[in-house]
Amino acid sequence: MKFIVSSSQLSKSLQSISGVLTNNGAVPIIQNFLFTVKGETLSVSATDLETTMTTNLMLSKSDTDGSVVIQSKLLMDTIKNLPEVPMIFNIDLEANLVEIQANEGSYKLACFNADDFPMPNDLENANHVQLSSSLVKSAITKTLFATGTDEMRIAMTGVFCELSAENVTFVATDAHKLVRYRRTDVSSSNSFSFIFPKKPLNQLKSNLPDDDSMVTIEYDSTNVRFIFSNFILNARLIDGKYPNYEAVIPTNNPNVLFIERVSLLNSLRRVSIYSNPSVMQVRFKLSLNDLVLSAEDSELSNLAVEKLNCNYDGDEMEIGFNAKFLIEMLNNLETSDVKIEMSQPSRAGILYPVDNPNTAEEILMLVMPVMLNS
Repeated sequence: MKFIVSSSQLSKSLQSISGVLTNNGAVPIIQNFLFTVKGETLSVSATDLETTMTTNLMLSKSDTDGSVVIQSKLLMDTIKNLPEVPMIFNIDLEANLVEIQANEGSYKLACFNADDFPMPNDLENANHVQLSSSLVKSAITKTLFATGTDEMRIAMTGVFCELSAENVTFVATDAHKLVRYRRTDVSSSNSFSFIFPKKPLNQLKSNLPDDDSMVTIEYDSTNVRFIFSNFILNARLIDGKYPNYEAVIPTNNPNVLFIERVSLLNSLRRVSIYSNPSVMQVRFKLSLNDLVLSAEDSELSNLAVEKLNCNYDGDEMEIGFNAKFLIEMLNNLETSDVKIEMSQPSRAGILYPVDNPNTAEEILMLVMPVMLNS
């Protein structure tokens, strides 16, 4: 096999899928890239057995179709130190050797048989739905941070997706915080739900374009495939039952706070520096048109207090929240103002964006309270 490709284009393509690679001593071949040439197109794949990502790029020239597995680290380290130049790949499949010529340099590295590279199974009786790239990227960005890490509660380590004739809903929770992202401007003829693992969603977040180009999502009961731009991502779904998230969202919340998002965000960043780092507790003291934020680390005698203007309708109350969770939530909203609904210090607060210009987008963020010290 012989082909010529741009060094910068190849570098970009390898970087875009390299996040899938894993150091797996039991299956060492998956530490490498699968190169497949067909006509003037080069497809490069990476897999960790659970997630497989493939990207396509155009070749300047090729003489033979074929496939080969090439060492990932050695190749990427070589390319990142090259300027923009044509790279000539000469591959001897019998000798398992790749020779690369670029500029005045020549590099030889071992390669491996493509037949040994594991590829994802075909989907059985697959359904599909098409969503805009910007919608999928927004849904991932606004939910992924709320997923859990406890492998004993495997369903909560991913993002739950629910398709129906009325809307599409994405949910993530770790039992301390919860995000529900819903779009009412899209629907599916088939009602279906599944749980996306975190790793492929991170790959999608990095590679999805911020536009209205379409993403085709194909799925069956065990696997999902995303097709967009020049990428195909296959992933095994999480096998588990997602908790009844609607049951934990309180519906009667008479105490309502309206506040400027960036002001609250910046204040939380400053005040939380003085909190005990193990709990990141910030106290909210609420009264008419006043919010007093305070944080304390009694072991070190650290204390911070800030007063913010707000619009508050409800009983005077004090409630504690984990500042890290609130900062993550406020960071993932874009509106100028937010609304926080509360009922009592022992129950969850509900955060909403205010005056969202996209009326078809419904975002709810729930954060559990932290018990206040007297």
